[in-house]
Amino acid sequence: MTFAYVSVEEAIKRGGLRMVVVGGVPSPWGEAAKGILHIKGVEWVAVRLDYASEPLKTWAGHRSGPVAIYEDERPRPGWAEILLLAERLAPTPSLLPADPAERALVFGLAHEICGEAGLGWSRRLQLVHTGLQNAGGFPDRVAKYLGKKYGYSPAAGAAAGPRVAELVGMLVARLKSQRAAGSRTYVGRSPTAVDVYSATFTAMFGPLPPDQCAMDADTRAAFEMRDAQTEAALDPILFEHRDMMYAEHLELPLSL
Repeated sequence: MTFAYVSVEEAIKRGGLRMVVVGGVPSPWGEAAKGILHIKGVEWVAVRLDYASEPLKTWAGHRSGPVAIYEDERPRPGWAEILLLAERLAPTPSLLPADPAERALVFGLAHEICGEAGLGWSRRLQLVHTGLQNAGGFPDRVAKYLGKKYGYSPAAGAAAGPRVAELVGMLVARLKSQRAAGSRTYVGRSPTAVDVYSATFTAMFGPLPPDQCAMDADTRAAFEMRDAQTEAALDPILFEHRDMMYAEHLELPLSL
């Protein structure tokens, strides 16, 4: 299922599900939300984030993306809120296990990927830190903006690299353990939300090729930056899992 981009004005007038997304780059939070809706077959329209649009800020309540807005309900900016909304709108196929222990495991792993101080958050700070040191990462203007928005400090930046390596190592170990048990997914034997998050957040270490992901060139270069510690933590199994998810469950090419 594909989706259409509409203007801010049209989105505000529409009913149903609308979602504000970052344009031009495969923001992993946004791509994960798109992937969840794709798997579930939920109809929706996209609005590219316009930082200068006051009507968008007033309507969505946030100057960031993704933000999902269903009918006249409150805006939902968080990864967990968007997942739970999608589960309500389309209970089947579920991306959350019925078993409470497995459901808790899915939410725990998902937080370590998507949440504050998680993989995406820490990788972003790592790229801000290297960008501000002129050692790769985000361009200076982008690094300064993101650093201010997400609480960058030199100490937080220096700690981000080890945290990234730690979390990547945990995900690699989980996939290898599951593969040894005969499963290609993080929990159980069928895809859950964790598999979607892992597939989309892997872009922060190696985006899909240009024919599948026509993204901003500076951001591609930043995402491809890997120091020795990050390189050592990465394992081909992460990219094999990503490729499996896009081949069998997610939509290509990306629509940014």
